[in-house]
Amino acid sequence: MSDVEHRCRIVLIAPDMPEDDEARRAVGDALRGGDVASVIVPQYGQDERAFQKRAEALVPVIQDGGAAALIAGDTRVAARSRADGLHIAGGLDAVAEAMERFTPDMIVGGGRAKDRHSALELGELRPDYIFLGKLEGDIKPDPHPKNLELGQWWASMVEIPCMIMGGQSIGSVVAVAGSGAEFVALRGAVFADPGKAAMAVAEANALLDEKAPRFED
Repeated sequence: MSDVEHRCRIVLIAPDMPEDDEARRAVGDALRGGDVASVIVPQYGQDERAFQKRAEALVPVIQDGGAAALIAGDTRVAARSRADGLHIAGGLDAVAEAMERFTPDMIVGGGRAKDRHSALELGELRPDYIFLGKLEGDIKPDPHPKNLELGQWWASMVEIPCMIMGGQSIGSVVAVAGSGAEFVALRGAVFADPGKAAMAVAEANALLDEKAPRFED
């Protein structure tokens, strides 16, 4: 078995599906495909009640699958669903507020770093990770070149882990890993065909085992 702790790992972004049972099945199947560090659960325009129901359906499945469950944005939903942490898609103030309220009891990461300056401002807050890209930013097969460039600079300069949004292609994990980022986020590459989600995660892990650079201790 590969030492996944020493190379880039997968983070899944839960798919936008109309039914909770459908989403739960897709996420559960994906987690059976191999190593996944965490799963981010976005709100996708649901009202708070529907999002609460979705989170309560997914959080136990994620945790039982050995991954951390991160709720995007809604702190009340995160607390009530007993999630492991929060993904904050907003800027500096939103991350700072979440960290003040919830660390060290919960994982808090994310941010909206668009350049080196905004990334360093986020880094000064010492979040658990910074996120480069958008949760729904996998609109092309490959990761956005700007995110890869910023991630490569960040990984060479800062110890705080970096998560980069991958592309629609499973092969996009190789480019993200090559930047030095600790995590690659995948959505459509895994869930575009929910019936093959486990196979997609297995393929992504195999590529990372083979081609991702190893981190130094």
